[in-house]
Amino acid sequence: MGDPYFKVKDLCKRNNVAVFSSNFSLYTNMSDRVMMTLSEFTPELEVYSVDEAFLNLTGFQNLESYAREIKKMVEMKTGIPVGVGVGPTKTLAKIANHIAKKSQKAGGVVVLLDRKLQDEALRRVSVEDIWGVGRANSHKLKQMGIHTAKEFRDYKNDRHIQKVFTKIGLQIKEELMGQSRFDLELTSPKKKEIISSRTFGSSVEGVEHLRESVANYASAACEKLRKQSSVCSGVEVYIRTSPFKNTEQYYAIETAKILSATSDTRKVIRYALGVLDKLFRAGYEYKKAGIKLTQITDRTQSQMSLMDSPDSLKTDALMRCMDEINGKEGPRTLFSAACGTQNKAWAMNRNYKSPRYVSSWNELPVVK
Repeated sequence: MGDPYFKVKDLCKRNNVAVFSSNFSLYTNMSDRVMMTLSEFTPELEVYSVDEAFLNLTGFQNLESYAREIKKMVEMKTGIPVGVGVGPTKTLAKIANHIAKKSQKAGGVVVLLDRKLQDEALRRVSVEDIWGVGRANSHKLKQMGIHTAKEFRDYKNDRHIQKVFTKIGLQIKEELMGQSRFDLELTSPKKKEIISSRTFGSSVEGVEHLRESVANYASAACEKLRKQSSVCSGVEVYIRTSPFKNTEQYYAIETAKILSATSDTRKVIRYALGVLDKLFRAGYEYKKAGIKLTQITDRTQSQMSLMDSPDSLKTDALMRCMDEINGKEGPRTLFSAACGTQNKAWAMNRNYKSPRYVSSWNELPVVK
């Protein structure tokens, strides 16, 4: 897991492994369809990640039957098989879902409302598989003689748990006891940092290719920034060579401070390219570049500067118009000239990309 494809290419061929390049627009579209289907089953839904959600089923009857109906409808409407875990708390629901995915007997659905069933389930789950524990904390727990979720739940010294794992660790333990400590987050919190970066399909040496890549990443990051109605005051840029290649290595990173917080793509690109020009060193084969927007605040609460002009109403209208057109007609229908118009030497290798059957008119399946 996590190895670059070229390292395991022969292994994949020998074992007939299906290989696909990343296709984020397809994943996002399918995720939205799954979440939309889930929202039909409850008025309270927390979208936890691209492939995971929490539903509040308080007050519903016959939860196992209802859970199986949820699983059936998601698969019927989207073609995506899902596992459904039901419990009195988020952590127990995660435990139930973990078992639902592992057990063939469960058929993709596990309900842990009965204390005896919880005992049996927690006995079978290792501490490292408890939601929120992690590898480092699981090692500490095992040093305390705690190896299973049940042993963690039944540990008597709460003060010691809080001392070793802070308040969050104690809350996880209480959740395993059936006491709800993590409420549903019905509105997604705004991102405090936005990162956009890619590994290049081919190494590049010229600064012009790096400038194009950074301009594109800045554009993508600013679109996400505006989507959550935020502005930023910091732009961080980094460039690096390939650690897998036997050549001289170089890595550099630097941040620029924007006096008046902005979400204007043109302004962010200007600052980002200024940082890039400082970082660039000739003679290296660059393999990756990235940008991070920092010091993000709500656009209605941003601090203005006497030394720099804030985004004007005309700027806001231009960016909004650009986002609407790209959202309707497709990415890069409108873009800054700094992003380049020719074939991109720095573009990702996506030779195994599946078609965007559900998110692109040009890639719809053709039936003859």
